[in-house]
Amino acid sequence: NGGRYSSPNCSSVYQHGLSCVSHSDFSVFAATSCSSATTTSGASVIVAVVEGRGLARGEIGMASLNLKCPELVLSQFADTGTYAKVITKIHILVPLEILMPDTSSEKGKGTKLFNLITENFPGVAFTAIQRKYFNERKGLEYIQQLCAPEFGTVIMEVQAKYYCLAAAAALLKYLEFIQNSVYAAKSLKVSFKGSEQTAMIDSASASNLELVVNNRDHRSEHSLLGVLNHTKTPGGARRLRSNILEPLVDVDTINIRLDTIQELLQDEELFFGLKNAIGHFLDIDQLLSVLVQIPKQETVQVAEAKITHVIQLKHTLDLVYLALCLFDMILEQIKTVINDDTTYLKGSLNMRTQKCYAVRPNINEFLDIARRAYTEIVDDIAGLVNQMGEKYGLPIRTSFNSARGFFIQMRLEGVVLPEGKLPSEFIKVTKHRNNYGFTTADLMKMNDRCDEALREIFHMSYVVICQLLSTVHEHIHCLYKLSDAVSMLDMLLSLANACTISDYVRPEFTDTLAIKQGRHPILERMAGQRPVSNNSYISEGSNFVIITGPNMSGKSTYLKQVALCQIMAQIGSFVPAEYASVCVADQIFTRIGVDDDFETNSSTFMLEMKEISYIIHNVSDRSLIIIDELGRGTSAEEGIGICHSVCEVLLSLKAFTLFATHFLELCQLESLYPNVENQHMEVQHTRSSDTGAEGVVYTYVLNRGCSEESHYGLRAAEMTALPSNIIQEAKKMASKVSQHLLVWFMNIRFFDPETQRQRAVYHLATRLLQAARNSRLDPDSLRMYLKGLKKQYEAELQAAGTLTEE
Repeated sequence: NGGRYSSPNCSSVYQHGLSCVSHSDFSVFAATSCSSATTTSGASVIVAVVEGRGLARGEIGMASLNLKCPELVLSQFADTGTYAKVITKIHILVPLEILMPDTSSEKGKGTKLFNLITENFPGVAFTAIQRKYFNERKGLEYIQQLCAPEFGTVIMEVQAKYYCLAAAAALLKYLEFIQNSVYAAKSLKVSFKGSEQTAMIDSASASNLELVVNNRDHRSEHSLLGVLNHTKTPGGARRLRSNILEPLVDVDTINIRLDTIQELLQDEELFFGLKNAIGHFLDIDQLLSVLVQIPKQETVQVAEAKITHVIQLKHTLDLVYLALCLFDMILEQIKTVINDDTTYLKGSLNMRTQKCYAVRPNINEFLDIARRAYTEIVDDIAGLVNQMGEKYGLPIRTSFNSARGFFIQMRLEGVVLPEGKLPSEFIKVTKHRNNYGFTTADLMKMNDRCDEALREIFHMSYVVICQLLSTVHEHIHCLYKLSDAVSMLDMLLSLANACTISDYVRPEFTDTLAIKQGRHPILERMAGQRPVSNNSYISEGSNFVIITGPNMSGKSTYLKQVALCQIMAQIGSFVPAEYASVCVADQIFTRIGVDDDFETNSSTFMLEMKEISYIIHNVSDRSLIIIDELGRGTSAEEGIGICHSVCEVLLSLKAFTLFATHFLELCQLESLYPNVENQHMEVQHTRSSDTGAEGVVYTYVLNRGCSEESHYGLRAAEMTALPSNIIQEAKKMASKVSQHLLVWFMNIRFFDPETQRQRAVYHLATRLLQAARNSRLDPDSLRMYLKGLKKQYEAELQAAGTLTEE
């Protein structure tokens, strides 16, 4: 392309240019609780939301805590009248329940925020809490009491953020009631997350791009999360999901992730070794969540659960100790109480035995006596079953499950029962395939004695375990770091694994979006489909790209491809391309789809206007905007007028914009504005040698310029059974209307040579700026590049008819 898109970067692609185109107390505590649908499957996050009143309306405080991960996340921000940030954040959290003050829904006259939340999350339980529990002073006291010292700096961040503190107070009080337990002092990880730390992707855009859910089949793995998710732990999967929905904006952090992935890909032994090790970890977040809770009432179930979780913690730390020789302080403390050979095993009887003998002997004398009694009972049970076998000459054996305790099992193969029946002594007989299960009165009595001994064991073990946990809580921050490290490593291994399946490349970060032979990551993974690759180029000098082309030519797919590659790069992933340079976006907006919304009584056109209004009110110079087919929900004249007006607003910004349209009249904007570039999806025409009928072959390849196809909707209609006379009449009418619209549009501005001269100067200036910022060429190469720019500038001036002999 003669270096037209050249940018003197260290990459050969930049150097030579892309040829792209371009409970009981609840009666007092909770006011109301309702759910209009079933609870979100697998959800475990409870969110409290409160909005300021009076002059503070629009100031939002949020607090959330995952029941499977003891991290209290606080946020406070100002939101617009659409409350898009609130809805987006709640979508990302996938809440089990949402808490709000009862004043927001008093007497059926809900606030705007309340109505929007209940409309957008019909399947989530909603609980209205008395306003007095949203108390910022109490919230600060909670955080000072519960926050682990290592995360104590958060107190400085939030002490003046009254609304998130108020939300935290209500949330923690509510959790105390529903869990019937309190969190141990200095045991919680508390963090404040502002929206400036990550890129903002609204919930509609996340859905349009199929970031975590496939729109056609919610069970399908054909989403960006499905493509990248090769995690081995629940924590890793949760981290990957949250990163996809909230990509990073800090380039240094992103590059550290990319360095790690590159090292994993270069060292096969390291990659497979870590991948194998990470798979043995339990859900550390959930384990931590239980360890830091102190039940208000002790029961056998509570005691048994605590013992189980300490065994799981020892199992996890054994893995870390062997692999990294870390966390030995906590592990040594555990080993002073827990037996060395105690480990986490599958199987109810195996795990029951591990829990019984988890605590070392000679720590509690009564515990030792109870265990001896339990051992004797188990031996007696085995002896009883052996006696029964000998007495009746049957091949019976002792078996166990959590529901029946110890019982007797017998295989039917080759067994002849006397008189074809089991002895009458055997009761509660069950049959499953070729197995009989039954018990006896004596065995049931022994099971009762066994359970009583177990209760004693678990009670005394629980006392010892609680003393141990009080010591472990002093070093709880180490376990939070372990959880964070395991989930992060799991996510990075997953991203590296995705590179081994497809041919991905490491992205660079500059002020330009330049992708050579980029591919759609989801389509690439789908069976039987190999998507056509395309180049992309957007820079400060050409930041507004208008894309035209017939229906089904691949415009929408291309737009989504660019956005998905941008997101992949910003989470620290390699991208599906031969080369990729990315400019970090602080927000990613999409306007895709033309369906009516019957739930909110919105037409296609109204939805378009709401989405465009949201983009215009929230866009910044660092945003990436994807707009597909704006204005199709109204008449052609109004559609073109609205598109033109919207384009002029967006053109005044530095945001990178991809604008796909069927209105070919908009291509004239390239002559009006120097930062506009026309591109189109190529199609090839064919003619049948037999019938002479015309056909269209879609190449799905993007090229410079405006689409030469006109009235391609009529071409699509010709492929149907619509009568030919209707098609011909439609073509005549369409030509008249198009001619009228084009004349109207051309009269908007007068194209003179001065405009063309200014355009040439603008292009030269932006390319020189880009060279100054990014060039790492040697002097000779840079000199050649600048000579090429000069020739191109002179050619543009000559084309405008303004070149002087000077």
